[in-house]
Amino acid sequence: MMSEEHTDLEAQIVKDIHCKEIDLVNRDPKNINEDIVKVDFEDVIAEPVGTYSFDGVWKVSYTTFTVSKYWCYRLLSTLLGVPLALLWGFLFACISFCHIWAVVPCIKSYLIEIQCISHIYSLCIRTFCNPLFAALGQMCSSIKVMLRKEV
Repeated sequence: MMSEEHTDLEAQIVKDIHCKEIDLVNRDPKNINEDIVKVDFEDVIAEPVGTYSFDGVWKVSYTTFTVSKYWCYRLLSTLLGVPLALLWGFLFACISFCHIWAVVPCIKSYLIEIQCISHIYSLCIRTFCNPLFAALGQMCSSIKVMLRKEV
């Protein structure tokens, strides 16, 4: 009895990412299309004060714009949504594959190699340049500059 409850609890806790539930109400939970794609009738068509069309024309124009935008989007997403989702899924899978199997290992390899070279470089600087610049500093420390203003 106890092991069955434990197994059920584990099954509820561990969810496969491919089978997660999607929110059909809020379809942009991260607000990636906040200002880009939100286009309403008022954002595109506006009549300034003193230049008004007939009220009936304005209402029909509003309805025509809204309904045509709604159904055109639905039709395009029905026809092209799944093929484009497949394309984008493939593209991002390829990008992830390249990043995981090529980019990160190359960067790690470079950092390992450059660390070895940086130790050799700092050893050369400490061995050759530090004494040279210390000697130049001693030579130049006895230089005195006097400025006089002659009238």
